[in-house]
Amino acid sequence: MHQEINLQRMRSMSHMLLEMARGNFTNRIQRTGEDDELEALVMLMNMVAEEMKESVFHSVFINPHHSYRNLVQSTFILDEQFVIKSYNSEVSVLLHLTPNFLTDTLFKNLLSEESLCLWDCIAQEILLDPDYNCIVQLIFIAQNKLLVPVYCSISRLTNCAMILISCVTTVVEQTISKSVMLTPETITLPFVLSRPSDIVMIQNVYDYILNHLERPLPSVKELSYIFGTNENKLKYGFKQLFRTSIYQFYTNERLKKAHLLIEQTVIPLKTIASMAGFKTYPNFSKGFKKYFGYKPMDIKRRF
Repeated sequence: MHQEINLQRMRSMSHMLLEMARGNFTNRIQRTGEDDELEALVMLMNMVAEEMKESVFHSVFINPHHSYRNLVQSTFILDEQFVIKSYNSEVSVLLHLTPNFLTDTLFKNLLSEESLCLWDCIAQEILLDPDYNCIVQLIFIAQNKLLVPVYCSISRLTNCAMILISCVTTVVEQTISKSVMLTPETITLPFVLSRPSDIVMIQNVYDYILNHLERPLPSVKELSYIFGTNENKLKYGFKQLFRTSIYQFYTNERLKKAHLLIEQTVIPLKTIASMAGFKTYPNFSKGFKKYFGYKPMDIKRRF
């Protein structure tokens, strides 16, 4: 069984290296429960791929294939002395820890040296502000001594002194893309995207949609006016680069957000459906099941 796990990890790493050579930096290797050198390499490859994806995407090097599927929330609850009093099971996966290892441990003991100074400043602000809330990147040290950078939401819980820290990571599916990386110089584009500046414009639309998920999606005509382009270039250019329509991308991202709200809050499902931009709950449930493969009511709510 152990040998089979090792072979699977080796195959996954080989596949990921080939994908990176093709210019696809969105592939990730799923973590296992092992604690050895191969698992350390898996974490290192995932971190390198994430850094490369962020660098090439914003330098107008595009690979349109995405392997993200679901969001996973790792949650800590601290007392006023910033001692960990509770946490969910995903924390063990994030930091490669055995269960019950963290209870009554100072939260700062999990952080790398470069994050300690930032955390000390945050801790001081939390004590002074009962409504404190922020989002910041912290770097954790996993049990195998590897660094795990994660964006965290830090806030005080209402009507008590407890502190909630939530870290969002992703569960990914294996990417099967066979296409090469698209660059401004080598990409063969149809007439709708004839210049590198057109690619930058489509990226800006992509970022705009992600930053305004809580609002109704503007029409293609309105978006083209906002970004100073024509409807044809925007509509077909977006679909070429990201392999999906603007509306479908917007809907999928809202469904991901709804999934996280269902899992991490006690907000009624009908309210979450409305927050996700669906006029009726049946339409929301149908779209949710089509995308995730199960209904909203099938999710086990953690609170």
